[in-house]
Amino acid sequence: MNCYCGNNKTYKTCCEVFHLNNGKTETAEQLMRSRYSAFVLADGNYLMQTHHASTRPISEKKAIVKWAKSVEWIKLEVLESNKGLKNNTEGTVTFNAYFFENGKVDVIHEKSAFIKENNTWYYLGYAKN
Repeated sequence: MNCYCGNNKTYKTCCEVFHLNNGKTETAEQLMRSRYSAFVLADGNYLMQTHHASTRPISEKKAIVKWAKSVEWIKLEVLESNKGLKNNTEGTVTFNAYFFENGKVDVIHEKSAFIKENNTWYYLGYAKN
């Protein structure tokens, strides 16, 4: 079975690596994909750990986990990555995350902003255009 994030690798050789190494990814897109897999698995600890401290929604952790468990995740579609590579310190990833909720398919469309500090990528939030 392919990884939840849509890569042609297994979860064990793809996002699980990052889930076990505290989110030490080389690129912003890898972090975004591993965060999507964490939503599929309702892994609130990973979601908080990889969210930048300046925007981390600690008080919403339980609600985020509850919601992530309540929907059926369908697929992730990466539309665009801008910067966010090994030698960058910031980047954006635009994606669609499809899920099934209350009897219908819905989608989260987001352009996410990422920042790299101390050689570690973090999710900042919605990117300002």
